[in-house]
Amino acid sequence: MTGQPSKASSARTPEAEHAISAADVETYLRDHPDFFQDHLPLLDILRLPHPSGGAVSLLERQVSLLREKHRAMEQHMAELVERARDNERMGQHLHELAKTLMRAENLDAVLALTQDALRNELNAERVSIRLAGREVDELHALDRGDLATFDPLFARGKAQCGRVPAEMLHVLFDAAEDIGSAILMPLGSESDPIGVLGLASESADRFQPDMGTYFVTHIGDLLAESIRCHVERTHAAA
Repeated sequence: MTGQPSKASSARTPEAEHAISAADVETYLRDHPDFFQDHLPLLDILRLPHPSGGAVSLLERQVSLLREKHRAMEQHMAELVERARDNERMGQHLHELAKTLMRAENLDAVLALTQDALRNELNAERVSIRLAGREVDELHALDRGDLATFDPLFARGKAQCGRVPAEMLHVLFDAAEDIGSAILMPLGSESDPIGVLGLASESADRFQPDMGTYFVTHIGDLLAESIRCHVERTHAAA
């Protein structure tokens, strides 16, 4: 009769009925993680392929993996320690800059001292501070047309790192075509723009888009507040 399986084809051998798949073994070992503890001799019998060639026992392979994890953890810890040292150094730079700004007698001194501090403390190759609508010399002035160039930066509301728009660089720096990377920091807000702080390097790797801007943001805040204080003091004395 068609469509009916024969007894020969439907019959299962005892071996087939008791066959254990690799998935069964994996499930069992996951459910019994102490299995090898009760069967220690198996650790010397089982052999695993090794990346360098040949085979090693399961125990040797586990020891090798543990050593690799230990090395990775040591490297990660060293990176964390170095990052902590960098943060400590940057914190000290911020402290020194704050003291420097407190000693500034006028707005011109604020700009000059800030530029010197950024060059000396942060090893910035090129520094530019341009202010809008403030009583500053021509070198630091930012007219209304140039200020509009930075509208996207103020709309962003935070520092921009890496490859930045060429038109912004040309406003801030001479020979901007030599700049490989930069950080631009808006001073003030979109509703009350004070100016722009720019750090630049000829190296394309110096300032990366994914680098942290925590300290640059604090530098910008310190600078903007110092500028406000001196402008208000100048207007009050007038």
